[in-house]
Amino acid sequence: MKRRIGILTSGGDCPGLNAVIRGVAKAAYQRMNEVEIVGIVDGYSGLINGEYREMQPSDFSGILTIGGTILGTSRQPFKKMKVIENDVDKVANMKENYKKMGLDCLLILGGNGTHKTAHLLAEEGLNVIGLPKTIDNDIWGTEVTFGFHTAVDIATEAIDRIHTTAASHGRVMIVELMGNKAGWLTLYAGIAGGSDIILLPELPFDMDKVIEAVVKRAHDGKAFSIIAVAEGAMDKKEAALKKKERLRLRQENGEHTISQRIVNAIAHTTGMESRLVVPGHLQRGGSPSAYDRVLSTQFGVFAAELVEKEQYGVSVALLNDQVVANPLSEVAGKTKLVPADHRLIKCAKRAGISFGD
Repeated sequence: MKRRIGILTSGGDCPGLNAVIRGVAKAAYQRMNEVEIVGIVDGYSGLINGEYREMQPSDFSGILTIGGTILGTSRQPFKKMKVIENDVDKVANMKENYKKMGLDCLLILGGNGTHKTAHLLAEEGLNVIGLPKTIDNDIWGTEVTFGFHTAVDIATEAIDRIHTTAASHGRVMIVELMGNKAGWLTLYAGIAGGSDIILLPELPFDMDKVIEAVVKRAHDGKAFSIIAVAEGAMDKKEAALKKKERLRLRQENGEHTISQRIVNAIAHTTGMESRLVVPGHLQRGGSPSAYDRVLSTQFGVFAAELVEKEQYGVSVALLNDQVVANPLSEVAGKTKLVPADHRLIKCAKRAGISFGD
């Protein structure tokens, strides 16, 4: 039976996208007699505008180790998907182009917003399979997303390198890590990098307790401190405010990020020399780690098996070390945050790491 499979990558790039694409293609060519794979350019934008290219088996060779995505990607906010802009009905266009491309199914690689739109398309009658991509590791229903472990490795290396300069100068170094509203990346990298303080979005912190932890280390003869801060972290005062109020407060104080507020507070209160380091997009660039290459290959191969079985309206996931399929209806719109009683938080606290709570 002939199958024509569409693939697109949406949202932010991350290591492992190409490895998943390769896994899908390798398994599809191996398991099915007649397969055509269509690469949709620049995510949902390509599906909306009908931009795609016919893929050949050679296109999938040599991409296992390459970061980013060979298909290109873009951000298309879910909240605007049903909004008609410049006379363009995005949902209608996507459905029409799906038919024009002659697709039997569409594989969508992306994060939370991407999965919301994938579910929308499934409800509109398209055969859709989601694959969980994000360095934030915040997609509901899967223990891990591809791209996460590579980002942990990169963030950990950043903290490792900060240690030497912090120790040399006796400074307090604040390392701001990605993760949006979820603290998984900061939690893992903070522990792996030997951070003294870890601040997560899920655990609003007390600035006084953060400062106390830094001062205690100084009194104990530790000349420096490393603070790993998630970009979405906030103190308890900010946590009680609405988002607009929080942003306005930061602008009024000339502190556009929570990390800058921490730097200023420590320097002002203790007189200690403090510095802010933001690895930024380094955390999601470059080649995927060995773990992510293996995970991505498993996810891609499993997605091809789902196509073969014509099992659609699902998202691939890893649960109890088994690759499974979750209904998109149970995944879309949900965010997996770090529980306050997570075992790693308990472990870190027992090891003397402060969370400022």
